[in-house]
Amino acid sequence: MNADESRRELHRGCRISSVTVVSVKDEPVPFEVYEPGVYLHGTKADLAVGEVLVSGRESNFEDGRVMNYVYFTATLDAATWGAELASGEGRGRIYVVEPMGEFEDDPNVTNKKFPGNPTQSFRSREPLRVVGELVDWVGHSPEKLQVMRDAVQRKGTGQIED
Repeated sequence: MNADESRRELHRGCRISSVTVVSVKDEPVPFEVYEPGVYLHGTKADLAVGEVLVSGRESNFEDGRVMNYVYFTATLDAATWGAELASGEGRGRIYVVEPMGEFEDDPNVTNKKFPGNPTQSFRSREPLRVVGELVDWVGHSPEKLQVMRDAVQRKGTGQIED
């Protein structure tokens, strides 16, 4: 079994038993795991506990692109970026999600800028169940957000390996 197969095996069937909806009062810290065993998804979609996120839907970041995977993370920082940069109207939201099947490291960030998967970013073809929502979370500073938006705009669309 190679390293990728081993990592997928570790991720198979992971479940979280309960979730407390909490307020987050500090700006997110890069690479800091939110809470061991808890996964997050940042978006602008207004979802309810019990709903599922599925592949085959339009991308949060590229109009007209249908995604083959659902993406999620174990870090508040990555989820916050997802919520802040997602297309659409309304406020950003961060949901606590439970993978309903196998998942793998997100190849768009794994071993790209940093070795390994320090952002703890993952993807799955299987659904994610919404089990909670973080409320009152603190976003990135306006300056950091503008720098990231500028970088995304310079990079252009079609950069996601999906």
